[in-house]
Amino acid sequence: MSYIGRKPTVGNFQICDAISVVNGQAAYTMQVGSVNVSPQSANHMIVSLNGTIQKPNSSFTVSGSTITFSSNLVTNDVIDFIQILGDVLDLGVPSDATVTAAKLASDSVTYEKIGYNANQFRNIIINGDMSLAQRATSTASVTGTGYHACDRFKNVISGLGTWTASQSTDVPTGQGFANSFKMDCTTADASPAAGDYNTLAQIFEGQNLQYLKKGTANAESTTLSFWVKSTKTGVNVVSFYQDDGAKQISGSYTIGTSNTWEYKTITFVGNTVNAIANDNTRGFQVAWYLGAGSNRTSGTLRTTWTAYATADEAVGQVNNADSTSNDWLITGVQMEVGPVATPFEHRSYGQELALCQRYFFIGCSSTDAHTGGMANGSFRTTNNAQVLQQHPVAMRTNPTTALRASGSVVIHDTNDGNNINVTAIDAVVMQSIKSTIFGLTLASASGATGDGCWTYSATSTPGITFDAEL
Repeated sequence: MSYIGRKPTVGNFQICDAISVVNGQAAYTMQVGSVNVSPQSANHMIVSLNGTIQKPNSSFTVSGSTITFSSNLVTNDVIDFIQILGDVLDLGVPSDATVTAAKLASDSVTYEKIGYNANQFRNIIINGDMSLAQRATSTASVTGTGYHACDRFKNVISGLGTWTASQSTDVPTGQGFANSFKMDCTTADASPAAGDYNTLAQIFEGQNLQYLKKGTANAESTTLSFWVKSTKTGVNVVSFYQDDGAKQISGSYTIGTSNTWEYKTITFVGNTVNAIANDNTRGFQVAWYLGAGSNRTSGTLRTTWTAYATADEAVGQVNNADSTSNDWLITGVQMEVGPVATPFEHRSYGQELALCQRYFFIGCSSTDAHTGGMANGSFRTTNNAQVLQQHPVAMRTNPTTALRASGSVVIHDTNDGNNINVTAIDAVVMQSIKSTIFGLTLASASGATGDGCWTYSATSTPGITFDAEL
């Protein structure tokens, strides 16, 4: 049979049992097979009275299994038939684990519907799996600000205990992580001064954040997710700070069980007021608090973007520095667009290393696995060499250079084979974000002007650092 448009569907059509008219009665019970039936509405019925089709909700109404005509019927009236056209079918809600993938149309589930960001590099955090620690895998006696262990994670500390910061192998089981960032309190501060604070932070370039649409009505929310393990139970605070506009927003999470890995997610609304400059300067910071004095805990925790106020930064924060038994560890850190935390994006070691080396690398070295490699050049005088170091990636800005230790780099004279310790960086002669030419002061006048040379490592802390951190 041909048809126009969508193929018609056969419904649950029923003809009611014959009804005998009672003189002076308007209401009658509808049955099918002597069982009461209840149409969905009068519009789901065809009713014929005395050979004439009746108008629903005008000539008759229906309530449950009762049909009521607009006026009392008389003895000679005949209800020819009542046909029920079918009910609206309520499928209900499927039980858990009863819908298989085969039952879903290939285009019925979209990333937008499930809030999933399928883009590669959806994780704004760099080194969130704590796999890179170029500077050191452990630094003891930490009391101040600096990069002390895992790359891109900066300890921002003022007067709250003494710590050992390290790249740890203590990780949540079965999550695919090999490392975590560990803060071990070695000197306690149970009564912080008002101005004390201790955070672990990551700072971002503004040009990497433009897709967050900050400063527009379409500003994206962001969700932060991470695994954390702490000896100290209770409330901890994560604070966002946007440099452009000097705005802040904070969120909290609770450690429920001591020394147990717990997964946390916090969603932050978008900043619709202040845009982030599209350049390589500092645009945004996320900071995990480990403790803070009253200067940062005496206000109100801001869960929407507001003007920065020190007192509102870490309200409710527990003091992880109140005992030398306290450890605090974190890994699997991910920050992404949207209100849903997706599974951690595991990038390759090479990808993560390149992202980190935009901000920091160790050069003039022949042994360290993370380095930018050896530098090559020639002797300008008998005790000074000039070398070229190619950066492994384009750095954020022209880096500052520093010799890690006197003697940590050795110059090899390719003409006579002499090896001479480097005692200092003489001067940066020429530099870009891709390479640096600089002079090196040598421990002795053992070279010959014009001889070729190259660098290699001589200590356990080899090389020269190239730093372009924010």
